[in-house]
Amino acid sequence: MTVVSPDLLRQFDLPGPRYTSYPTADRFVDAFAAEEYVQALKQRRMGAAAMVMPLSLYVHIPFCESLCYYCACNKIITKHHDRAQPYLRYLAQEVDLHTAHIGTGQVVSQLHLGGGTPTFLSDEELRGLMAMLRRSFTLAPGGEYSIEVDPRTVDPARLAVLAELGFNRLSFGVQDFDPAVQHAVHRVQATEQVFALVEAARRLDFESVNVDLIYGLPRQTKESFDRTLAQVAQLRPDRVALYAYAHLPERFKPQRRIVTAQLPAAADRTAMLSRSLAAFEEAGYVYVGMDHFALPGDALAIAKRQGRLHRNFQGYSTQPDCDLIALGVSAIGRVGATYSQNAKTLEEYYDHLDQGRLPVVRGMALTRDDLVRRTVIMALMCQGLLHFESVELAYLIDFRTYFATELEALGVLAEQGLVTVSDSGIEVTAKGWFFVRAVAMVFDRYLQVDRNRARFSRII
Repeated sequence: MTVVSPDLLRQFDLPGPRYTSYPTADRFVDAFAAEEYVQALKQRRMGAAAMVMPLSLYVHIPFCESLCYYCACNKIITKHHDRAQPYLRYLAQEVDLHTAHIGTGQVVSQLHLGGGTPTFLSDEELRGLMAMLRRSFTLAPGGEYSIEVDPRTVDPARLAVLAELGFNRLSFGVQDFDPAVQHAVHRVQATEQVFALVEAARRLDFESVNVDLIYGLPRQTKESFDRTLAQVAQLRPDRVALYAYAHLPERFKPQRRIVTAQLPAAADRTAMLSRSLAAFEEAGYVYVGMDHFALPGDALAIAKRQGRLHRNFQGYSTQPDCDLIALGVSAIGRVGATYSQNAKTLEEYYDHLDQGRLPVVRGMALTRDDLVRRTVIMALMCQGLLHFESVELAYLIDFRTYFATELEALGVLAEQGLVTVSDSGIEVTAKGWFFVRAVAMVFDRYLQVDRNRARFSRII
């Protein structure tokens, strides 16, 4: 058992990027727009990637029936379900514009529907969306096809429809089972309902069921969160994502409805995390890395053991590193050495498509230095291991010279037992794996010149 002291947790209770990409999305610029994205798509079609590298698809469904006060996602709160139909028509237009550049039938090995609330869509709307995607792309057998599910919007019959449509992974948003916390964040859902849905998912043979939890929410206490952890252990989902609540009301308007005085103190938040790590380890879960736990037989835990973890804008993945086509308002994608993001409002998103343009409004083309550092950061975030020689051969650099400043800074983490640095490489220790974001931050060139980190979530 790896012991992580509360003192060390408190020391690293500071803001930092989640590194679903490097550089991170806050570095995107308006100068990278639709024209630059189209060029990246054309380069993919002309290159070898289109022949051998499968695609990943992300589809953003922004609609929610009610507002969760902690939410920092791009969403539209409405009870008018008829708003989904025009959105789906525009999604089809966006797909058509993509296939015009990369061709139809591109193989997809990973599909994720996020939001918002994807299950805001009716069964027929989901059927239509999946049929449209299958007409344009080829969904590979054995791929990862996942959808985020608000338990309040589904029943076992709806889960059966999701299985029929080809989804093999579900992620239930739970956050906390405590009724007082649920009322404080305006997300009330019965514990019995979640248990019934997870049981139904097992009967339907979904390959993996994930549950999302958040610590640091208003009215949470160490004792109340202990009860939630015990209930999750009883529920026994295949995966658990445990996130620290980032209270940034100046950036996210819904969070202004949270009573700041009801938020747990920093020491209590740290204690919640410490107790969570112990509870999940005792329950038999593997700490995959950065907020993620999985049962030993789950594909994510197996990929961790075998050194096959990857990371994209949705988090950790077992699928090989591949281009990500992002569809829908505010969606973020990656094609080749570029990142791109769609317009953040429906009005602007629709306007671009009405003019026959892809709705990309910001992004970036990665420099050589970005690519080198991305390789280093993703190796640390995913494998916890970096061989200097592999980077030197790939980019024709001398690692110790190129990263002299970073290796010196890494010495502090090495003294704390978080990493070991040898002549051949860097390895994150078992204890250091809980602070892997802090290790990755050492190699982030943008953070070295920008100390305004308050916009990020806390790293533990």
